Amino acid sequence: MQFSELAHVCEQVGSTRKKLRKIHLLSEFLQSVPPDEIAYSVLLITGQVFPESSSTTLDVSWKTIQNAMKSQQQPLFWNPLSITDVYTRFQEIAKASQRKKKERIVSSLLGQASDQERAYILKNFFGEMRIGASEGIVLEAIAKAAKLSPDSVKRSHALLGDLGETALRALTHRDLPTQIKLFNPIKPMLAQMGDIQDITQKMALEYKLDGARIQIHTNAQKVRIFSRRLTEVTESIPDIVQLVRDFPESVTEGEVVAERKGKPLPFQELLRRFRRIHDVEPSAEEVPLRLYIFDLLYLEGEPLMDKTYLERTARLSEVAGPFLVQRLITEDRLEAEEFLSEALQAGHEGLMAKDLNSTYVPGKRDKGWLKIKPTETLDLVIKAAEWGHGRRKGWLSNYHLATREGAVIGKTFKGLTDSQFQNITETLLALKLEEDMYTVYVRPEVVVEVAFNEIQKSPTYPSGYALRFARIKRIRDDKSLEDVDSLEKVRRLYEKQFKYKAKLKM
Repeated sequence: MQFSELAHVCEQVGSTRKKLRKIHLLSEFLQSVPPDEIAYSVLLITGQVFPESSSTTLDVSWKTIQNAMKSQQQPLFWNPLSITDVYTRFQEIAKASQRKKKERIVSSLLGQASDQERAYILKNFFGEMRIGASEGIVLEAIAKAAKLSPDSVKRSHALLGDLGETALRALTHRDLPTQIKLFNPIKPMLAQMGDIQDITQKMALEYKLDGARIQIHTNAQKVRIFSRRLTEVTESIPDIVQLVRDFPESVTEGEVVAERKGKPLPFQELLRRFRRIHDVEPSAEEVPLRLYIFDLLYLEGEPLMDKTYLERTARLSEVAGPFLVQRLITEDRLEAEEFLSEALQAGHEGLMAKDLNSTYVPGKRDKGWLKIKPTETLDLVIKAAEWGHGRRKGWLSNYHLATREGAVIGKTFKGLTDSQFQNITETLLALKLEEDMYTVYVRPEVVVEVAFNEIQKSPTYPSGYALRFARIKRIRDDKSLEDVDSLEKVRRLYEKQFKYKAKLKM
């Protein structure tokens, strides 16, 4: 199938805000795609290029793309690009180790493409299609095209971790997995936000750790460990591998936390360790990791996801006794508050509250699990905003958040309703100072209360700081620029984090 047909359907999907219309357009298209191009198509439509569980990356800089666009030549004999042609070139780019070779392949690909095709090829390089075809919408389109229930397709995708493979199985073989398979990572179950007041019945409370979530697959021959995003990280954390070598054939879930003298280090320090692939042993000595296990999904041939929390964790102590996360089962509010205080004083984020009868729902944010954690807030001012895409198309979002001095310390589009997006867009456009292709720069007058998980050191922003998981709690119409928090307060809050956390001296 010609790539121009994929580019055309992307254009159509991007031109509508209606979810059902997007699903219809995508399902019609997928029914027309040859079987050998189904997997390629859904990956390219979402801008993933490679499956989520793959460690393969294009590794192409903006400068390489610019050079390729400058040097591109029209071919003497023009042949239409197929979907396979485009995907094969992406694979060649990923394999190329030299920048010049990558540049030649990119130049050749862009030179052979029409203007519309080129636009969507470039969007795949950037990983942002901006057409509102989220993974969820594509999964519903796959289900519609295959005449299967959306829930069955979504669950299978959570078990496979590969959108292309999910589409291929649904549309051709109708062979969708329903249970976990050893050494095949699954999408983790996620929690909804909650409050200590939500504990109105007997629940399991666990420390909410500020670490990296991992999924551990073991048998007598090998250990493989996967990250929250399904990427294999086994070689990066050999010290954790040694700890779990004697586990029975099982799939367990937990977190690794970077610690110094029994206190957690900031998440930023953990990431430096977690992503390392060279000089792992010296790094392991500098940033030691501690393992906490909180769930059991598979044991010696038996899938356990559909068992209750109590049933799963009752068997977990047999597998991972020394590494179990701190846990309390209670319905007493005072007891829960004391346990929360203990978690915070130990340097952790808060608590997880889990329904004792909840099953494990892969890839879904489920009300059976609640995150309970106090959050700091800052009053910040919007200095600029970027034009949204997908559901936010036509609205200004991704707000640049600045202190009173104008120092940007983060961006976010999270926390607002559709009506608030619309209202704030009108307000910001009235304050416009200048605009480029994607961003509107405004007079700093709109004040917002921003919640966040942590303040990190940042080489990206001149302020030197960045907010982790920033989200807008309220638009503060009652406040002006004089009421906005200062960069000095940001510095104080950054240092305050180390009251209960350890600090790595560089």
